[in-house]
Amino acid sequence: MRKDIDIPKVKNVYVAAVQEFNKDFNVTDWNAYIINDNAEPLETVIIVSQGYDSEKMTAPMRKTIAQLPAKGYAKIEFLEENVLKVNNFFTITYFLNGKLYDKRFELPANSAIEDNEVALPVMSKKGVLAR
Repeated sequence: MRKDIDIPKVKNVYVAAVQEFNKDFNVTDWNAYIINDNAEPLETVIIVSQGYDSEKMTAPMRKTIAQLPAKGYAKIEFLEENVLKVNNFFTITYFLNGKLYDKRFELPANSAIEDNEVALPVMSKKGVLAR
């Protein structure tokens, strides 16, 4: 019966940590973004993020985006320095062309550093892609 269930593979959707200058506090912060590189918008996007390591776990953060435009992106959350020291996961669930998609992206502990930055699709910025 499970073989009869079609679970579509997530394509052209990314989660990235992006370093940005915060004018209010005159510091550089890391922020998490969801990126839609599809030609169609994502609908009813649900994001659950949480950080963890062998000793502790952060409280889960939940966010909903009604529609993420085609070739668009949206900020998920600010990534505080202590949160970047633990593994972070982002479970993304959304509808695309009437089908439900779901994927868990992981941003390993201490991976949000300039040496790991790559050019990001859609955003015209550099950042660290979650796997």
